[in-house]
Amino acid sequence: MKVATFNVNLMTAGFPVLSEWLKKAAPDVLCMQETKARDKDFPAAAFKELGYESVFSGEKSYNGVAVLSALPMKNIVKGFPDGSEKTRVIKVEVKGIIIVNTYAPQGEHPLSAKFKYKLEWFEKLYRYFDADFSAKSLLLWAGDFNVAPEAIDVHDPKRLDGQAGFHPDERRELKRFKKWGFVDVYRLHDESPGKYTFWDYRAKQGVKRNLGWRVDHLFATPALAKKSVKAWIDTGPRLAEKPSDHTPLVAEFKV
Repeated sequence: MKVATFNVNLMTAGFPVLSEWLKKAAPDVLCMQETKARDKDFPAAAFKELGYESVFSGEKSYNGVAVLSALPMKNIVKGFPDGSEKTRVIKVEVKGIIIVNTYAPQGEHPLSAKFKYKLEWFEKLYRYFDADFSAKSLLLWAGDFNVAPEAIDVHDPKRLDGQAGFHPDERRELKRFKKWGFVDVYRLHDESPGKYTFWDYRAKQGVKRNLGWRVDHLFATPALAKKSVKAWIDTGPRLAEKPSDHTPLVAEFKV
């Protein structure tokens, strides 16, 4: 089973790039973030023509998560158990695998209220996983985490250390999730530097100069991680005309 995660950064504008990628890459499941589309505007019919059922939860101009699947989905839940964060969290089950697709807050600046909210959001997500799931289950946490875990995951770790997205407090949060049981599937298959999923629009020739960050992830429980066959970053969509500032991360599992 091939699963991908992709921050599409505006569903309506990015649909041509996304649809072409779906035809070429043919993932069984695609987790999307930052769709920025109200539910009534989500192109579910167009995705159905491409062979995908979809579940989604969005709002105008901000946030938004969705899952496309060529396989049957069940046990769909939007948001946390208390009903909050419905445009940042969505859970589905596909072929016996529980997939939690998240769009983590960006955090803006370490001294801002938004950064405090980001850390609180990760704490709430941790409690969600700890209370509702087991590290022994087939569980995949996918999405734009808005955190680069290690120095190898950013183009300039010395300069960027302490900024939102590469702050020690955020990296500590991801280590906590790993201690709980999650495995970074991409790093199981590729430990090389210079591999990123995000290049800021504002950086002049950022893609060409590879001024990137690896902030999009597929984290799996050990039971699922050992079924992973390979994982890779597909930079094609980031090089397309009118692209997202992110690109897809893909993994295959033998299930």
